[in-house]
Amino acid sequence: MTKQVLIIEDNQDIANLVSLHLVDNGFDVELAPDGRSGLDKALTNKYSLILLDLMLPKLDGLQICRELRSQHIVTPILMLTAKSTEVDRVVGLEIGADDYLTKPFSIQELLARVNAIFRRIDCYQINTVAAETNIITFADFELNADTRTVVHGEHEVELTAKEFDLFWYFAAHPGRVYTRSQLLDQVWGYGHDGYEHTVNSHINRLRSKIETDPASPEHILTVWGVGYKFSNTSATVSNDTALH
Repeated sequence: MTKQVLIIEDNQDIANLVSLHLVDNGFDVELAPDGRSGLDKALTNKYSLILLDLMLPKLDGLQICRELRSQHIVTPILMLTAKSTEVDRVVGLEIGADDYLTKPFSIQELLARVNAIFRRIDCYQINTVAAETNIITFADFELNADTRTVVHGEHEVELTAKEFDLFWYFAAHPGRVYTRSQLLDQVWGYGHDGYEHTVNSHINRLRSKIETDPASPEHILTVWGVGYKFSNTSATVSNDTALH
């Protein structure tokens, strides 16, 4: 199936150039010239990837990213930004962007980032199907990879896309210790070397949502001098619903 890409970019020359190369590489492309029309398209249509400029008229890229994630739209987002400072990149990643690319960029690097995102998605789906599981349960928690939901007792836990990915990865590998760099590689993927503090902030927010006492966590434990691990060793998995 042909992958659908939405480009939200107000610079028409950049949008047309990127679109041309994506089409040449087998993607279907739609364009949005401003933040408001881009958000409307992203909310009403299903895309495989969104290329999102940070500086946009009417609505900026950070607002769009935040709104999409708050609406539980987990479409991968590759953020395009003329801002090269670390804080700008970190903010984008922490509100739910999957990767970023700083302008000016080469078409070859853009295509490499796009293909890397799709490889990670394909690998995640293959590994999940191979493990024949899409549900993990432990204590009063149920994680469902198909619906990307977490239920604790009778209540659904509201998680961002990255918080869910991180929680699922921990729960699928109980007892294993991961460094921050390993978690960046496995959950965030290509292009995030040097942003270990992003892991810290996501784990802190995840703990605030799943732990009875976030200051004394029972599930996601800190292994001092190394990283983190998931404490539960009795999680069960099942494949009640097939992944597609």
